This record gives sequence, structure tokens and C-alpha cells, in this order.
Amino acid sequence: MRILVVCGAGASSTFVAQRVRHAAQTRGLDITATAGTEQSLPIDLDAADIVLVGPQLIPKLDRITEAAAARGTRVILMPADIFRDLDGSQTLALITAPATTTTRSSTDIPSTERTPS
Repeated sequence: MRILVVCGAGASSTFVAQRVRHAAQTRGLDITATAGTEQSLPIDLDAADIVLVGPQLIPKLDRITEAAAARGTRVILMPADIFRDLDGSQTLALITAPATTTTRSSTDIPSTERTPS
């Protein structure tokens, strides 16, 4: 399974990708994880089965999901606390959970980015 971790500039996604690779290796899972940026996404999508999207990209999630769907790639919005997942186990659980449609609940969206209903 090929995982692409995407955030705004790539720094945070690099840490998440390293941690999930380590967690997968520890569990004997055949998972690769690479980091990308919003700008590299159009190219990087072709080499991904799953895209983990950083919470700072919530405003662009619909566009990312649409681009990924065109390639048959699953998109998962990472929770805001994902960067505290120091051993990668929380991130790995997101990846290995049964596939569901990518949705956003109001609890996933920081209060500064919520729009009134």
C-alpha cells in the first residue's frame, strides 16, 4: 500500500510519513509512506493508494478529494491532533481502518474555519 501524506509546505507531512512507515514496519505491514505538498499533489497522486491530508488543508479538501477520486485514490483527513502521534500508531489506524467516504464533521474542522449552517 502506498501512502501519500500531504500538508501545506511538506515539513509536517515528512514527520507523519516517517512515523507511519516505522509503525507499519514494526507490525510487518507492506506500507510505504511519502510526504508531499499541496503543490506536488497533481504529480504525487499517481503513485498513491491513499492520501492523508493535513488538517491545515481543510479548505482545499473538496478539491483534493475530487482529484484523488479521478485516480481511484482514497482520501483521509487527518485529525488536528495527528502531529502528537509520536509512534505512528494513530496514523496507521486511520490507514488500516475500513474504507469509508471522506467526510468532514464539525469536530474535524477548527472553529476558526467553520462556516455557519
